[in-house]
Amino acid sequence: MKSALMPRVKELGILLVFIVLVIAFSVMTPNFLDPTNILNIARQIATLGICAVGFSFVLITGGIDLSVGYQISLNVVVTGMLMAEFGIPWFLAVLLALVLGTVVGLVNGLIITYTGVAPLIVTLSMMMILNGLSYLISKGLPIFGFPAGFSMLGQGALLGIPVSVYFLVVVWAVGLFILNKTYIGRYFYAIGNNVEAARLSGVNTRRTIILVYALCGFFTAIGAVLLLSRLNSAQSATGAGFEFSVLTACVLGGISVMGGRGSLFGAFVGVLIVGVLDNGLVLMNVSEYVQLVIKGCILLAAVIYDAVSKRTRGRRKQIGGVPLATAKVSG
Repeated sequence: MKSALMPRVKELGILLVFIVLVIAFSVMTPNFLDPTNILNIARQIATLGICAVGFSFVLITGGIDLSVGYQISLNVVVTGMLMAEFGIPWFLAVLLALVLGTVVGLVNGLIITYTGVAPLIVTLSMMMILNGLSYLISKGLPIFGFPAGFSMLGQGALLGIPVSVYFLVVVWAVGLFILNKTYIGRYFYAIGNNVEAARLSGVNTRRTIILVYALCGFFTAIGAVLLLSRLNSAQSATGAGFEFSVLTACVLGGISVMGGRGSLFGAFVGVLIVGVLDNGLVLMNVSEYVQLVIKGCILLAAVIYDAVSKRTRGRRKQIGGVPLATAKVSG
């Protein structure tokens, strides 16, 4: 009973942190709760929130994808060039961007599963490759001049709510369904807890991991399209460092970097915290470098907490007489 309540207690704690942060910025910056600023925050977190869904899947399986930032960069550049340079209709360019994002994620998954190289190394290498490709394609120059219909995706509103927020809600609904209502979601947790035990119990671990990275690439491409539409300009530097914002949001929300634990609800609250923190610090005219220090400290603290709490649970299981391996399989 106690163990079942623990995740909920942690999620409520994260929600409390978000509420305290909102109150603090409301006091320190008078314009923070202005409706225009709230809508601005909603637009800003749309890309972060959508990317966090796929990234959460990867973390839950015990992996990581450091190439997310430059996946965004490549998708933004390619999509922008297809529309501005080749005159391809925006809806077809968006479709091709989704295919590109899925293929990049698929390649990550295939390399990881068939070579056995650590996801950290594979995706770090992919990050460098995509960085180079985005600069080669754009030649380091901004790309602009997109159709008006495309701009509606990231800048438009429907019934007073940004269109990008509707995309965010749909993606999170799909993510929640996959994670909580399908056997595939259970496979994600099983692999994250103990990949060998999951394989021995009949889970096709290789295919599942490939699927996870493909989904991460697909969701990242959706986020990239919305970001491009909001900025209305494609640049190679777009998305640089974004992977650490996504990682910070997920870990803050209780997704374990060691795999097997976490929920999308917690990750969503983490996204809100990062979005509010970014916006509030900008309104307070805090230096960009100071912001990096603050977010780096937050990420480090969250990772340390995750590692310590996992070791503590492991010791409790051993003291209770439950074999650790068995406990992992049953989780």
